[in-house]
Amino acid sequence: MSAKPNVCIVGSINMDLTVTTGKMPMQGETVLGDEFFTNPGGKGANQAVAAARMGADVSFIGAVGNDPFGKTLLDNLSSEGIRTEGIEMIPESATGTATIILSENDNRIIVAPGSNNDVTPGAVAKHRDLIKNSDIVLLQLEVPMETIVSTVKTAHAAGVPVILNPAPFQPLPEDILETVAYLTPNEIELASLQNDPLFASIKQKSIVTRGDQGVSFVDNGTEREVGGYRVQVQDTTGAGDTFNGALAAEIARGATLEDAVNMANAAAALSVEKIGAQGGMPTKQEVKTFLQERNNSE
Repeated sequence: MSAKPNVCIVGSINMDLTVTTGKMPMQGETVLGDEFFTNPGGKGANQAVAAARMGADVSFIGAVGNDPFGKTLLDNLSSEGIRTEGIEMIPESATGTATIILSENDNRIIVAPGSNNDVTPGAVAKHRDLIKNSDIVLLQLEVPMETIVSTVKTAHAAGVPVILNPAPFQPLPEDILETVAYLTPNEIELASLQNDPLFASIKQKSIVTRGDQGVSFVDNGTEREVGGYRVQVQDTTGAGDTFNGALAAEIARGATLEDAVNMANAAAALSVEKIGAQGGMPTKQEVKTFLQERNNSE
């Protein structure tokens, strides 16, 4: 393992198109919005930024379109110190977008994948050395499933553990469920996995995020829970991605599972205090300070 944790992420890169409103529209309803802004996003890119801010050396395999959004998003990742040689610019595809409505401390999101569909097994194979040279691989489900399958196989053959964030949820092949080291579903995604014949083993490797209720996980056969934190919520977009990126960085660093979950849980809590998926993602020092202050106040 390298002195600085090395995290490889294969995943999505989007531009988030966000509007705030005082009332979430019902079906067929039009409401007036308050603000509109664009922010870098995509579950993969969000998790990469979170891991980088936690001190990891992050490499990324993905794709953007040859358009203004794509160029802006590549520049943003580079500015965070993320290695972008594994990101292809696809001339015939539009960069992925996510349209986000923020209202009443909640969100609704519609994702148009665009060039994220061009993150194929062949595209990943070109950069397999990034996977083989990493301490951990982090995946989500905003790229094609066949790419997830091939990436897990490549990582497994190289002896590199994989964290799979099963979001947005879709059924997963058995060999994926058997091979990945950790699954990080939220409560809704965990419920969707309950009918799977492998659920008993899935639960043993699941680290379940429960929003403001914290996190539950199994550590050496013992079920554990970490409580949530009271914070001033501005935007929950990206909280789960912050958790996953921080978790990957800490596990790659060699932290115990309990310590990694604690750090990731605190990072996610801090992230919701600012607007924008990446805007509120904290540095490791900020997380340490937050935990120290909370411990001192108890």
